[in-house]
Amino acid sequence: MTVCAIEKTTAAPFTIAADGSYAARLAGDGEARFPERWTLTGPEPYAVPLPLAQPEEADSEVLPLADGRVLIHRRVAERHGFALLYPTGGGTAGAGPRTGELELGAIAPQDDPGAGDGTADGVRVTLLPPSPDGRGAFALAVGAAATTVWQVAGTPFGPERVARIPGRCSGGVWLDRTGRLLALDRELDGPRGPMTKAVVVDLERAGEVSPLLQIAEGSDDRLLLADPDSGLLLIRSDAPGEPRLGWGVLGSARPVRFPECLRAVGAAATPFAVQPGQVLMPEHCGVALRVDEAGDGYGGDVAGLALWRPADRHVFRLGAPAGWLGGTGRWSPQGRLHLPYATPEVPCGVLGMNIPVSPPPPVRLDPIPLPPAPKPLARPVPLQQAPLG
Repeated sequence: MTVCAIEKTTAAPFTIAADGSYAARLAGDGEARFPERWTLTGPEPYAVPLPLAQPEEADSEVLPLADGRVLIHRRVAERHGFALLYPTGGGTAGAGPRTGELELGAIAPQDDPGAGDGTADGVRVTLLPPSPDGRGAFALAVGAAATTVWQVAGTPFGPERVARIPGRCSGGVWLDRTGRLLALDRELDGPRGPMTKAVVVDLERAGEVSPLLQIAEGSDDRLLLADPDSGLLLIRSDAPGEPRLGWGVLGSARPVRFPECLRAVGAAATPFAVQPGQVLMPEHCGVALRVDEAGDGYGGDVAGLALWRPADRHVFRLGAPAGWLGGTGRWSPQGRLHLPYATPEVPCGVLGMNIPVSPPPPVRLDPIPLPPAPKPLARPVPLQQAPLG
């Protein structure tokens, strides 16, 4: 394993497809931004720029599909537009960009009944993580009183509303491999103020909502990450009296656990990758966390790296590679973590590392009991001193 010094990382989001085949980011600086697709299969990763005639805005979002196309979300005036980008493989100097674009349609604020005042400022639209099937793509439109889930790619006639959830939702974690069950953190107003609980949205049953996390009656319980193979859930909750990282198992009757070793890395640490393929063995899944510290780097901080397994009582604190992209990465089923990075010397690179072997638990040695003291030998009494009778 290579342990790197803590280095400056790149804050621009870097999104990896659900199957790990492709990734995408918004590359460039200032006003000269363009989508970039990474191919992660094969012996070495490589990047393909996807520029168009006009540079992209800094708040545009990109998401890779399993077929190699890249979805882009742009805010255009009062609408949120979506398109698929792909390399055409042709073009000559002066002939324009070598990027194809397929418009998918747009979402307008008035299309969403939860948008509040019906203006672009009254609804926030963001892309959800890549769908597990690799073909569709979804967006979350959060209004003042309700949240709408839109399918923006993989539909025949443009963006399609698939669920409407009362309350203000955030996050977004897929709980299965088919793209049916989506977990969201829903905020509702209560008698003691806003409260956030994770819920499950069934996209194949008209957006039916059911509770997922109910750790304590008045606690804020958020789902950060999940692994469909093992059922491992990574959670942030203030049920223990302060915000803490914890873990549980989907469908299990056992309570959520809040290990002390995770408390040491801080509640602000963010899990970003879970080792797949550990069926029925959630305790053995490797978990990678981004730990932000004071300095210049990701989000104005230095992004450190922490590795952990639920079965262990130890967290490994490591340095992040120079140019680490977006604080993201991906585990292989064999337990190797891959971290994307870009530097002037290596514009497209992936660093691999294994989780270190956890130190053995301390051995407690009980003191060896001493043998009982021997009884004093009886001294023979002379006959003249022997008691009479």
